[in-house]
Amino acid sequence: MIQLPRPAALLTDMDGTLVDSERAWLAVVARLLPGRDGLDAYAGLTIRDAARRLVDEGRTDLPYEDAAAYLDREFTAAVAAGVRLQPGALRLLDGARALGVPVALVTASERHVAELVVKSLGAERFAVLVTNGDTERGKPHPDPYLAAARALGAAPSDCLAVEDTPTGAAAALSAGCRLLAVPSVPGIVAGPRTTVVASLEDVTLTRLPA
Repeated sequence: MIQLPRPAALLTDMDGTLVDSERAWLAVVARLLPGRDGLDAYAGLTIRDAARRLVDEGRTDLPYEDAAAYLDREFTAAVAAGVRLQPGALRLLDGARALGVPVALVTASERHVAELVVKSLGAERFAVLVTNGDTERGKPHPDPYLAAARALGAAPSDCLAVEDTPTGAAAALSAGCRLLAVPSVPGIVAGPRTTVVASLEDVTLTRLPA
């Protein structure tokens, strides 16, 4: 069990990190991606960024707005049908709560999708939701994590971000956060500010501050 010092705030991604929805998202993208080649590159992207990439790379015959609408409709339906919580997710959230650590959900998903998932996780576990469109730029830019830290009154360097994709990891690290990574796709490397684990069950927060 890896023990991490108590952060000023816990800023956690949603899809693939707290709930097993990243696979559902990639399955939706794959329906528009011939041969599934390069599918991992769509992990952690917003609906609009994914649609833009599909169109710009000539991977779909759909116009941009139609591709975005398709991805939104199909992914929302997949989430509404039910998502499985990732092992250790609730323990991490409740551990933060027990230590008095505020938690922000920082997701590239649309707000209506995030609110569906939060119902499953328990809205009382989150002080702030930062969703796609809430900041001028989304992941991999630092804006969502900077906004979450600011909303919780914490310095980004004192926050612990939790992510599963290279896109999200880049956002968290560029914001100045420490990173706990539970990779769902390859590409995240352990480093001075990055702890990589196979499961959230492998980590716990301690009372000792960073």
